[in-house]
This record gives sequence, C-alpha cells and structure tokens, in this order.
Amino acid sequence: MSALQRIGAFTGRWFPVIVLAAGAVALAAPSAFAFAAPAVPWLLAVIMLGMGMTLRPADFAIIGKRPIPVLLGVAAQYVVMPLLGYGLAVAFDLPTMLAVGMVLVGAAPGGTASNVMVFLARGDTALSVAMTTLSTLLAPLLTPVLVWLLAGRFLPVDVGDLFFSIVQVVLVPIVIGLLLRRFVPKVVDRCEDALPLVSVAGITVVVMVVVAGSADILLKVGALVVLAVIVHNVCGLALGYGIARVFGMPVTGRRAISIEVGMQNSALAAALAMAHFNPAAALPAVVFSVWHNVSGSLLAGYWSRRTSPDTEPAPEPAP
Repeated sequence: MSALQRIGAFTGRWFPVIVLAAGAVALAAPSAFAFAAPAVPWLLAVIMLGMGMTLRPADFAIIGKRPIPVLLGVAAQYVVMPLLGYGLAVAFDLPTMLAVGMVLVGAAPGGTASNVMVFLARGDTALSVAMTTLSTLLAPLLTPVLVWLLAGRFLPVDVGDLFFSIVQVVLVPIVIGLLLRRFVPKVVDRCEDALPLVSVAGITVVVMVVVAGSADILLKVGALVVLAVIVHNVCGLALGYGIARVFGMPVTGRRAISIEVGMQNSALAAALAMAHFNPAAALPAVVFSVWHNVSGSLLAGYWSRRTSPDTEPAPEPAP
C-alpha cells in the first residue's frame, strides 16, 4: 500500500472526528475562515471531478442490465428524503433558513461515501454505484424542482439558478472526469490514490466555512438541528430498507438501497445553500455530513457481521 493509500485510508476511517475537530476550530475562530466562502463551489467541483475519474463503463452497464432495482432505489432517494426533510422542518418548527437547509439535504443525490459503506456492509456494491451515478446525473433536473416545490413554501426559490449551479459544479466536472478516464487512463490511475484524501480535505474546508459563517445561529439552535438531522438520516435508512423489502429485493439489494437512500451528497447541499441562500441554510448539510458517516459506519459494521442469505453457498447435495 502506497503512502497516499495509507493516508487516504486513515482520513476515511477518522473522517467524522476530523470534521468535528475542524468545525470546533471554526466555531472558536469564525473570522479566520469565513473569507473562504467563494471557494466552496470550486471544492465541490473538484470532488465531483474525482467521482467522474473513478467511473467506468461497467458502472453504467448495470443500469441497462438491471434497470428495475436501480430505478426503484433512485425513486426512493428522490421521494423519501425530500419529503422527510420538509416534514421534519415543519414538525420541528425550524427557522426559515434551517428549514430550507433540511429540504436541500433531502433533495440532494446520493453521497459517494455510500458506495464504501455498502461494500463494507456486504451489500450489492454494483447497485450502489449505479444508484449514486444515476441520482447524481439526474440532480440538475430533480434537485432544483424538489427544492422549488418544498422549500418554496418557506421563501422564493429560483429554479433556473439552481439548475445552472448544479450543472457547473456537478455535471461538468463529472463529464470532464469521464473524458480523462477515457483518453488519459494512465494519468488518472496515478491520481486515483489521492482522490479520497482530496474529498476529505474538500468537505472539511466546506464544514469550516459553513460553521464560521453561521456560528451565532449554531450556538442557539445547534442541538435542534442535530436532532432533526439524526431523525432524517435514520428514517431514510429504515424506509429505504423497507421499500426494497416490499418490492422483493434480496438482502444485499435491501442493504444497498437503505444506505443509498439514507446517505446524501451533503457537500452539494452545503454549496447550494452558500451560493443561493446563506450559511445558516448549510448547517443541516454540515451536520448531516458528519452524522451519516457515523451511522453508515455503524450500520455497515453490524451488517458485515451478519452473513447475507444471498451470499451464503448453496448446500451440497446429499450423496
């Protein structure tokens, strides 16, 4: 294992702790980090570029080979999480910007960390990657519409601006990453070990900027936001699993859909909040970024110790 791989593995394992520490530093000295707010969309674009560089034709082929599980999972992603976010914002009577932030998190596509969690959980990793890919590619269309329909009940939402922002920071970088993978694969292979580290560093800086820009409101309603985010994530995980079970998915597929539905691209939600609303609207995304990695790791650890019936070897025939 190379040095970059070891560093990437370390930062991935301790990601929640790293982000919590970074948030604490930003909360203690907000003026030192608020200036970096314009860099947030660029950081997200770099993360999405890395995602595009890791995609391969097989990741798209499964969408054609197994369309029903993929479409079921993506539909659950874009129905369950936005409605949960809106419902919890109303139920907890959150301030307007925090309510918008809950909807933004819910309307975001699946997070890339979910693929690792599904692998560790002995779930259907190919299905997980296909769901993340398709939900991300659909984000420029679905995320603005969902935010307009739900967050528009709290304040005006410009669908066109959201659409172009997502195209710029998500779709374009992914396409560039795919082109790099296609035409300069050797260069991409040399960079691949650094991509997890780049993602962790980018999200950490986003967290510091958001916390610095909304320190006052975080100190006032931080506990309420944490509770709302935990309920959002846990309900998403449970409903994802339940929906997959109702539709007759095997256990490995249920695990994949559960984790995909429950884990969001919180970095995108934070970037959209910073660009189109204000730092307070990005707080739910920051809390989600920490919490869903904790819950995903715990769930993956639990499932990894429980052998899935789908992967158990068939009994040998009697002599």
